[in-house]
Amino acid sequence: MTEQPCAPGAVTEIRELTPGDLEACLEVAADRGWDREERKWRFLLECGRGYGLVDSGGELLATAVLTRYGTRTAAISMVLVASRYARRGLGRRLVGHVAERAGGATVFLNATEMGRPLYERLGFRVTSAVTMHLGTFTGKPSERSRPAVPRDLMATADLDAEVVGADRAALLVRYAGFAEQIRVIDDGGRVTGYAGMWRNVHNTVIGPVIAANLADARALIADLAAQAGGPVRVEVEKRRTGLAGWLEGHGVTATMRTSDMVLGGGPLPGDRSRFFAPVMSALG
Repeated sequence: MTEQPCAPGAVTEIRELTPGDLEACLEVAADRGWDREERKWRFLLECGRGYGLVDSGGELLATAVLTRYGTRTAAISMVLVASRYARRGLGRRLVGHVAERAGGATVFLNATEMGRPLYERLGFRVTSAVTMHLGTFTGKPSERSRPAVPRDLMATADLDAEVVGADRAALLVRYAGFAEQIRVIDDGGRVTGYAGMWRNVHNTVIGPVIAANLADARALIADLAAQAGGPVRVEVEKRRTGLAGWLEGHGVTATMRTSDMVLGGGPLPGDRSRFFAPVMSALG
């Protein structure tokens, strides 16, 4: 279906969102059939910069959040348009505006099948298919990892920067207070892997997962999932067949599929061989 122009005067401006816009963001999300993920929205608005399209009366019609990691990469997330304004070009206008504010950083996002055509028109290209795995973990903890302590924060930030190719230290400081738990694997006193989990509305998301190898990634996930007390969610790239098969074998099964996309289609920096799961699909 083709886009229809927005009614004249219906949209007056794009403005930055504030914490006072949280309830309006949740209303737009609910309008599009999303859960009211208040903790997630609050975290994203604290870590990044939210943008909204508003009408002449100040009503929020569309949302997006830009999260920058130093000067190298930036994530766009929470792209939503109120249903009564769908297919009028608002999403395209807002995403274009937000991408321009990335300051030359490599811009990436995770897209549903419904949203993917919009991003392709803006120049984004798929870099990987991603599958959400969801279910109650039936395995046993590995007992190979340990809970992170404050002195691990610098080591995990350094490891994270090496793997993702960008400085996410500010995000990880906030994540330490947001997460239910963070665990690390160390080798002779050197942190070689870490993972965290955080509570969402209906499940516990395990991510990020950064590890030296598949065995360590499984160990971190097992040690977290065994404590979740309910369904867990892990986002897994298509190429991670060993991780996907292991999750399937332990009750965490494949459900929704999405696509990781990068503006211009170039590769993201860093050593992606050690990147096993994102903080959340919104952040990479």
